[in-house]
Amino acid sequence: MRRKVVDEALDEAKAIGLRNILALRGDPPRDEEYRLDTEDGQEEKDVEANNEVFVWAIDLVRYIRRRHGDYFCIGVATYPEGHADESHPAEQSFEHDLPYLIEKTKAGADFLMTQLFYDFNAYSKFEKTLREHESGVFKDIPIIPGLMPIQNYQILKRTTVLSHCKIPSALLEKLDPIKADDEAVKQVGINALTEIIQGIKAVESKGPRGFHFYTLNLEKVVSSLLKNNDLIPPDTDDGEYAIEESVVAIDGVNGTANPPSEDASYLRILPKTSQNRRPSSVSSNRLTTLHRSSSPTNATQLATNQSVTTVSREAAWDDFPNGRFGDARSPAFGTPTSYSPSPLPCTPAQARLLWGEPTTTAAITSLFTAHLAGRSPRLLPWSDDSSDLSPETALIRQHLTALTEHRNWWTIASQPAVDSVPSTDPVHGWGPPGGFVFQKPFVEFFLSSSDWEDVLRPHLQQAADRGEASWYAGNARGAVETSEPVGAVHSVTWGSFKGKEITTATMVEEMSFRTWCEEAFGRWEQWARCCRDGRARRFLRQCYDGTWLVNFIGHGYVREEGGRLWEILQEARGVNGRKS
Repeated sequence: MRRKVVDEALDEAKAIGLRNILALRGDPPRDEEYRLDTEDGQEEKDVEANNEVFVWAIDLVRYIRRRHGDYFCIGVATYPEGHADESHPAEQSFEHDLPYLIEKTKAGADFLMTQLFYDFNAYSKFEKTLREHESGVFKDIPIIPGLMPIQNYQILKRTTVLSHCKIPSALLEKLDPIKADDEAVKQVGINALTEIIQGIKAVESKGPRGFHFYTLNLEKVVSSLLKNNDLIPPDTDDGEYAIEESVVAIDGVNGTANPPSEDASYLRILPKTSQNRRPSSVSSNRLTTLHRSSSPTNATQLATNQSVTTVSREAAWDDFPNGRFGDARSPAFGTPTSYSPSPLPCTPAQARLLWGEPTTTAAITSLFTAHLAGRSPRLLPWSDDSSDLSPETALIRQHLTALTEHRNWWTIASQPAVDSVPSTDPVHGWGPPGGFVFQKPFVEFFLSSSDWEDVLRPHLQQAADRGEASWYAGNARGAVETSEPVGAVHSVTWGSFKGKEITTATMVEEMSFRTWCEEAFGRWEQWARCCRDGRARRFLRQCYDGTWLVNFIGHGYVREEGGRLWEILQEARGVNGRKS
């Protein structure tokens, strides 16, 4: 990152009173987002100081201290199980990281914050090693454990792969039998993190003991953990507070008072007393579906200490990570990919090994066909992880293969029709036992611009006009077309469970499709960047520029209607049906 970008961020933080800074190396930025341009559009090459590059976190810590002194309270990251940049590191150890952590701390760190972990023994050994290190730099520094509540089995597996965090075998043994039941998974996760928190609280701490929660914008499980572990101190006053303007700002680092400047406006919340009582006051009070709860349109707020087993339908949309097939209005929309330096599910070296450097449409079609057949590659650029295809895929494999082989329509997501299957079914089941699940069929695929405009779009629109189907389509330039009115939402996976209203687990709507389009096309670009052969890079960028992404939903899901989606696509393939 360039110095100008860092200066602007720090100056803005200072202007609004933010003093705690977590200094991370972060992910390598995309060049075009951080290029510094002058007014005439030319890159600033004449001001070398303005283009100082921060490569490592220690560079950022030193710079903040040099420029701002002790104004900011600076934290740095640390990894109880060791840090690694590769998706499948051959070697990863805390001992390897330790010299770098010592240097970061000496450069001016005020506290350490850890990567997520689920192994208490690993953390306990890590903290003991730091406290007893001969350098003495960790003797009194606050160490804040980073904890990520378990919201969903798929998300747990995804984030632990990306962050290189190990899942203890005992925890996996509890989760594997219930992995399709999100509520049961969450409860096991609450119990597991409660054990970790209690174990850490029992360790003698140098100063106050705190915890950092990676929430994924989901508050219910965190609220339960705070309550179960007595992490919120009790109120000691009448619960009323007054807001007073232009008061002295208290330094969060060492407790000293700094008078505000003439042009600064400070706010602080003061306990109400008879001396400062004021009239105005505030009270203190993907290749196939990943089944995740999504939202009805009228979500309501519930008490934060409500049990996860009694959460109503209205709150369910904020109780689970929605993934890309959730409601884009949810703060939890999307999958956690922040640990990965690119949207691809593997490193550039692995990408070249898995997918080669294709220069023809036929080469890409061969990759998709082999993947659908269960051969190598076991994952594609649009896969979530390296796991095998869903068992559901076998039921529609012939349809997906026909789309790929006959028209070069490359499928990246799909599901078959399901009509009232028990929730314990080994292939389609999800949720608590005793329920029944349903699915509308859908398929999502890339195709050439000419095939979309001349062949498929008119055919799909006819199906939509007959009420048989709905569709969404988008391209890399941000254009989105759909058969649906504004605000339409399609539930494509839902379930009926004892004592509950109908639960929607998977949905498709325009806003989430737009978001996914941007990422899906971005993976073409990221794939191109992995290639060393210039011809392959140019060809993959042609695919980026010259294709559309289509999501096609069939509305028939009862047994005699479930195959209609594939018949419609077969009819479309028969129109000028040569390979493109």
